[in-house]
Amino acid sequence: MHRCYVRLELTPMTTHTQLRKLGLFDARVPRYTSYPTAPNFSKAVSAQDVEAWQRSLDPAQPISLYIHVPFCRRLCWFCACRTQGTSTLSPVAAYVETLKAELALLKDRLPDGIRIGHLHWGGGTPTLLSAEMITDLSGAIAQLAPFAQPYEFSVEIDPNEIDDARLDALARAGMNRASIGVQDFDPGIQETIGRIQSYKTTKKAVDGLRAHGIRSLNADILYGLPGQTPEKIAQSVQQLLSLSPDRVALFGYAHVPWMARRQAMIPTDELPRPEERLRLFDVARELFVWDDYAEIGIDHFARKGDGLQVAQQTGKLRRNFQGYTDDKCPTMVAVGASSIARYPQGYAQNAPSTSEYQKLVRAGGLPITKGHVFSDMDRLRGRIIEALMSDFCIERDELTQSFGLTVAEFVAFGKGVAQAFEGMVDVDADRIAIRDSARPLTRMIARHFDAYHMTQSQHSTAV
Repeated sequence: MHRCYVRLELTPMTTHTQLRKLGLFDARVPRYTSYPTAPNFSKAVSAQDVEAWQRSLDPAQPISLYIHVPFCRRLCWFCACRTQGTSTLSPVAAYVETLKAELALLKDRLPDGIRIGHLHWGGGTPTLLSAEMITDLSGAIAQLAPFAQPYEFSVEIDPNEIDDARLDALARAGMNRASIGVQDFDPGIQETIGRIQSYKTTKKAVDGLRAHGIRSLNADILYGLPGQTPEKIAQSVQQLLSLSPDRVALFGYAHVPWMARRQAMIPTDELPRPEERLRLFDVARELFVWDDYAEIGIDHFARKGDGLQVAQQTGKLRRNFQGYTDDKCPTMVAVGASSIARYPQGYAQNAPSTSEYQKLVRAGGLPITKGHVFSDMDRLRGRIIEALMSDFCIERDELTQSFGLTVAEFVAFGKGVAQAFEGMVDVDADRIAIRDSARPLTRMIARHFDAYHMTQSQHSTAV
């Protein structure tokens, strides 16, 4: 039986003319880090629902835990995340106390014996916390549940907001993976996007991490930024490669100033055209491949032998709100304003506003404001989308075993996508597979299986 995760021999990419005909350069589609996507969440999920979900968790299954810190010393203009600026640590200290209070609420609801398999601190800027706050927060997490063995504890590191004291505190807390946002090393582009971060500063942070025993390093880099050219992105990628990250996420910049008002600071007329964006991606991609990184899904790269690459080769690659992951935990519990949890029964999102989040927690209740309860069809379609995004194919056997899908139902799914993307997708009674040449269309093909109405402006461009 053919296994989806086996990489097919590369074939020539689909031409720009074909891609334009299929609407690639005009489409706005979800990144599909969840299904349904967050814009489809509703208020139908209550704090009482989530409390019942938490109490029903199997303590034999480790959980993932996500901690969201929304504060930044400076607000980067390119960023569309829910963050807020602060010039002092006073609001950050108050927020940490609220995180500890939410963790205490979880302690009362999670079953005894639960363990943490994956822990991730995101933001915002988690390293805005002082060393004392880091130690305080990590202590509260340890009181919630111990780490499983093995475990992964990753933190998003801002090279401009890290020092030996904070690295010491993170290392003592058990951090064993770091994630650094690079975006682009070109000084002119950094000025344009409001993110000043020199190569020297970044290298110093990487050297400090490794000196503290943190060997696993993720890095993010963006394509599609204003003023970016193939030559400039090649230079930035080569500088990034000199830092030898284990994993790299090559994300396309999503320009949505109607949703993220700070992006109005970025000159729209300097943004690359869609065809130019695809060229920028191809240049960066080729450099990572030439440096012997394995391609992971549509936009990640990993050193051979890294957990992501192993997960891909063994058919265990997954997607969550951080992108591609080798996290095997079936549940992600989320703490902090706007954070989204995933339980076997559905998604639950905390209050997006920091003030509303703190108000709800201080009142003694879970700060849930919306979410989504999975239907059987949600689970089926979600798995198809995840498999296409991760492995570029899905097999009927898996869907039959996991969801009871019949041959006729699978054939109907396949027929529909084959008609919509003629010559781009191979379909038979056993398998739906995206051709190598059509991989730029993966998110659009995945959208074919999305049963929810979407407003295009809520999502990023397809390339």
